[in-house]
This record gives sequence, C-alpha cells and structure tokens, in this order.
Amino acid sequence: MNWYDEVKLNLKKKRAILFSKSSECLLPLQSQLEDTDKRTAVLWSLYFAEEAFNLLSARYPDESAPCDALALTKLWAQGKVKMPEAKRAILECHAMAKRLSSPEDIALCHAIGQACGCVHAKGHAIGFPVYELTAIVRRYGIEACKDAIERRLDEYREKLLELNSSRQADKYEWAKFLKSN
Repeated sequence: MNWYDEVKLNLKKKRAILFSKSSECLLPLQSQLEDTDKRTAVLWSLYFAEEAFNLLSARYPDESAPCDALALTKLWAQGKVKMPEAKRAILECHAMAKRLSSPEDIALCHAIGQACGCVHAKGHAIGFPVYELTAIVRRYGIEACKDAIERRLDEYREKLLELNSSRQADKYEWAKFLKSN
C-alpha cells in the first residue's frame, strides 16, 4: 500500500501514529540505515532531532524536556554521562507528549525521544521519521501534505548518504561502546 493510502486509512481509524517502520515509503531509508554504522545513524538521528527540537522550543519555551534529552544524549554518546541519566531525560521528553494537546507536537516529542534512543539501539533511528512524518501530516492535513512528505523523505535519504560518504562520524568523540560499532 502506498504511504498516502496508508495514512488515509490510519486517519480513518483515528490512529495517533500514521506511519510505521514497515511503511512502504520508509523501506529505502530502512535499508540505508541497516547498511550504516551505528555512529552515523546516531549523527543522522540527532541532526533531524535538532530541527524538531527547534520547532518545539519555539512553541514551548518553558519546557526543557526536549533540550535536556538532546543534550544528555549527546553527552552519553561521548561517554560523558551514563545511560540511566540520558534515559531519564529521554523518557521525560516522551512524557512531555502526554501534557500536550497538539497532535503535531505530541508526535514531535516522540520523534525526538526515538532519535535519542538511537544511541542505545540503532533500530530507534527509523522511529524518528515514523513520528516526524506523522507530525507533518498533522501540520498540513492529508490533502496538503504530499509534497512536504515526499520532500522530507528525500532529505532523510540525502542526509544519510552525505554522512556516510563524508565519514562524518570519524570526526567526533565517541563513548567506548560506540567506537567499535
């Protein structure tokens, strides 16, 4: 089923999340991520999470959960804090979603949490687009989202290709548990 029909069906069923990691439109990205080392997947996830964070911080300047999650995740990836500290911040970012009423912003909170979780397990990387694409549909509506979704899918793949080809991950300080991945 193409992504548009899948999303229309999920909207009809009143689902909160409109995409899944097995959505047809995410399969090429999923394949790219599988062929990517974990450090590059972390960089990719956090790059896009920063964009989602910027949207949320403009709308909720008094909420620190997304900022804390990103900051502590970066420190965790560098080996400067331990997983439990970062995990608490990531879970608080997810919990922030429960305090919100905007379906777009709820999805963005979860997108950031998924991106941050990539440090623990590379499989969380695909969670970011699942939630962010949902947020895009919520922002534009089903009738007007098609171009924005297609453009974003291209941006995901292009950024991952760029990070892989430039070997960006080699230029960062990493925690021991990420150096061997």
